[in-house]
Amino acid sequence: MIKDMNFTKRVYNLVSKVPKGKVVTYGQIAKKLNSKAYRAIGTAMNKNPYAPKVACHRVINSDGKIGGFAERLCENRSAKRNINSRARSGVSGTKEKIKMLKQEGIIIVNGKIDLKKFGYKF
Repeated sequence: MIKDMNFTKRVYNLVSKVPKGKVVTYGQIAKKLNSKAYRAIGTAMNKNPYAPKVACHRVINSDGKIGGFAERLCENRSAKRNINSRARSGVSGTKEKIKMLKQEGIIIVNGKIDLKKFGYKF
C-alpha cells in the first residue's frame, strides 16, 4: 500500500511529462521531488493505475539498466491474452518493458540505455 498519496501523485505527474523515446531514472525523479525515497518511487511505478498516460516503462535505473516492470500492468493495458497464458509463454514484465522502449525508438545495448542520448531532463 502506498502511504503518501500526495507524493505518489507528484511522481505520476513528473513521469507523465517524459516523452516517447526518452527515459528518466528513479534518482532523477527523487531529486526533482527533493527526496531520497527511491523505493517509494519504484512502488508508485509498480502500482501505476494511469498507464499509458503515465508511462512507467520510461523509468529506468541510474546506471542505464532497464530495471523491473510490473507484468500485470502491461497485461491490463496492451495484451489480449490473459496473465496465465503470458506466464506460460515465458513473457516477463522486463521483456515487455524492453519491447515497449524499443517500439519508441530507444536503443538498448547490453541491457543498458545510453542516458546521454535517450535521457530526459526535467
